[in-house]
Amino acid sequence: MSVDTGAAPATAPAPAGAVTVPAPAGAAGPVSGLGAAAERLRTVAAAHAADADTARGLSRDVVDGIRHAGFARHFVAARFGGTEGTFAELTGAVMAVGEGCAAAAWCASLAAYSARFAAHLPEAGHQELWGAGPDTVVATGLMPAGRARPGNGGWHVTGQWAYVSAVDFADWVMVCAAVAGAEGPPRLRFFTLPRGAYTVRESWDSVGMRATGSHTVVVDDVFVPDHLTFDRADMLTGRNGTSAVSSHNVPFQAVGGLTFIAPVAGAATGALAACAGSVTGRRRNQTAELTVVRASGRVDAARLLVEQNAQVLDQRLFTAEHMARNERNATFAAEMLREAVTLLVGAAGTAGLGERHALQRHWRDITSATSHVALQYDTAARKNYSAVLLGPEG
Repeated sequence: MSVDTGAAPATAPAPAGAVTVPAPAGAAGPVSGLGAAAERLRTVAAAHAADADTARGLSRDVVDGIRHAGFARHFVAARFGGTEGTFAELTGAVMAVGEGCAAAAWCASLAAYSARFAAHLPEAGHQELWGAGPDTVVATGLMPAGRARPGNGGWHVTGQWAYVSAVDFADWVMVCAAVAGAEGPPRLRFFTLPRGAYTVRESWDSVGMRATGSHTVVVDDVFVPDHLTFDRADMLTGRNGTSAVSSHNVPFQAVGGLTFIAPVAGAATGALAACAGSVTGRRRNQTAELTVVRASGRVDAARLLVEQNAQVLDQRLFTAEHMARNERNATFAAEMLREAVTLLVGAAGTAGLGERHALQRHWRDITSATSHVALQYDTAARKNYSAVLLGPEG
């Protein structure tokens, strides 16, 4: 489904007040076939989902499927064999995988978006990550932690970063650390480290999204050369001095929540299907039917908001209003999806809470995923969108 935002096409000039970032010709990018591959991956992920939940890790078949489907290469530059794909196509693919397994969709989404972050590296960094092929999997610790001190031609990095999803099978990890400056608060930079340069402490014990393997990355005084680091401000503003690829020049505010809400929207669609399979016999009554219908409305409405966010990105509508609305859309969609899956559990009754039933797994996954900081009103939407609606404070 799609939403008509009433916006100008991608080739039109940016609206007044928009953030100015490069928009090269062909900004929409080629069609990659990611959607068809995602449909196949959904089937594989669904077949392994229960065991992955118990084992707290994705199966090798699913990990290979994420890579082979093209998620890691989706935002990689075409000159390295990447897709330079659109946000809309990725969003649809992530939601499709999420119908089968939320954890697989979460890792697939982050594999794509982490490559987009890494595109801010200097050219030598691009060559090191993708020179041998575009399917390199990068895991990212977005929240600042640890510290970095300058060295000869690079930096010495030390710290611990929690909740780094997909770290179990990532080829590289990118973490954000503070660099002490001569004046003012410490600057923040991202540092990219190959597997083997860090250790992983198994710390992820959430009741939901168990198979994401969102463990803690530990770095102990590791040297990172200059070509594997960049200033965090580059990612926030969306200005990329290395790459003119459209998706590499997008303000973080506009895209942030989409990374995390798309897997949840897919999982809610999977929960709806799982519930429908349980509402049979004596459980098929007016109350249950009404509950399922109400839940379905919330799921569809949330998916429309998620798709609208992807359209804003592909059409490069980086006004304060559009970016703040994207934040609002993601947080409100999270709220609706939590409500929807709660309704579905009530409609399915005890049968839906069986240990091997897909509905209870989707319920736990959605509850856990929507606790993410990027999907909270106070940390992601309240201040910016209230300023759009009410004007600035004071």
